[in-house]
Order: sequence, then structure tokens, then C-alpha cells
Amino acid sequence: MIELYTSDTPNGKKITILLEEIGCDFKVTAVDLSKEEQFKPDFKKISPFGKIPVIVNHENQESVFEFGAILMYLADKYNKFYEAKDRNVINQWLMAQMGTIGPMLGQHHQFHHYNPGKSQFGEERFFKIAKRLYGELNERLSSSKYLAGNEYTIADIATWPWLARHEWHDIGLKDYKNLTRWYLDIANREAVIKGYDLLKNGSKIPKP
Repeated sequence: MIELYTSDTPNGKKITILLEEIGCDFKVTAVDLSKEEQFKPDFKKISPFGKIPVIVNHENQESVFEFGAILMYLADKYNKFYEAKDRNVINQWLMAQMGTIGPMLGQHHQFHHYNPGKSQFGEERFFKIAKRLYGELNERLSSSKYLAGNEYTIADIATWPWLARHEWHDIGLKDYKNLTRWYLDIANREAVIKGYDLLKNGSKIPKP
């Protein structure tokens, strides 16, 4: 069994989505970030930087931290959404999410959604970057069904939960035809609907 330690964030949702897609036996253990449970000594034994998500494979007591490593570990273990022949391009789009899309949209959340009015420079900078990312993703998806090609992969699973916060971005997802098509295609998958409701509290996927 896979045990996932996480909270209800985009990085947490991408792991539950993959686990639901795989259909393996798993358990979610909630980590309360507001109480700084992620910094407790026992948790830091499996997550050195005090970050979620983390998984423990109870078949062998192996733990994996950092969501990109978790996605690769699970996809490789269950031979799903990570075809060997496509790994070069999958890895590029996965790293793009880890190094650019997630961090930049995360900063946009901080300035625009959580702390509006505190830094005009920060709000304008990250709004501009977020809007540019929407355009670049839209351009990629004009010539590719999914981010890494014609097949749904962990690159899409990694990226989609950040676009699921499009209401926070105030950019207008529906204005990006190809990105909207991709977003809805993934949003309608049964495993994505289940995985999005990470804590089983009735969370619904936002519409464009």
C-alpha cells in the first residue's frame, strides 16, 4: 500500500490524481500546514525540507519526497503514463512544470490572491509572467493533444492542478482555446475528479 502524506494543494492533488489513475491501494494522511506539522521531527525524517507531498511504500518501507520524484517513482513502478520511448519529452515538460509553471504561478498566488495591495511590483511582475505562461501552454497545445505529445502523461498530471486554480489568476482561461480544450479533457476524467477531491470533502473542479 502507498501512504501519501499531503495537504489540499496543487502539489498534493497531482499525486492523488496519479494514484487514482493507477488504481492502486493507497491511503491519504493529511498534514496540517497551518499547525506546521510538516516541520515535526518524525515528518522531516521522510521529508528533509519539511515539504509535502511525501509517500511511503509500505511494501518495502521506502519513502519518496518531492512531487516530481514521486510521480516518476509511481509511474515507473506501475508502468503507467511514463512510456520509456517518450521519456525525454515527458521529462522536459515535467521539469518545466517543476521549475517554471508551478513556482511562477505560486508567486502569482502569493501577490495577487493572498496578499493583494502589498507590492505593486510583485503583483504586476507575476501577473505578467502568469499570462505569458498561459499563452505558451496554449501555443504548445495548438500542435499537441497533451503536453508531451498525443498521450496523457505525468507531465499533464503535474501541470493540470495549477491551471485548476485559474480563478485565482484572473487571466481568463476560456480566452485560451487550446489550453481550455486540454483542461476540460483532463477535468472530465473520472480519476481526476476523484483525485481532485483529495480530502473527500466535496471539492469540485472549477469550470473555465
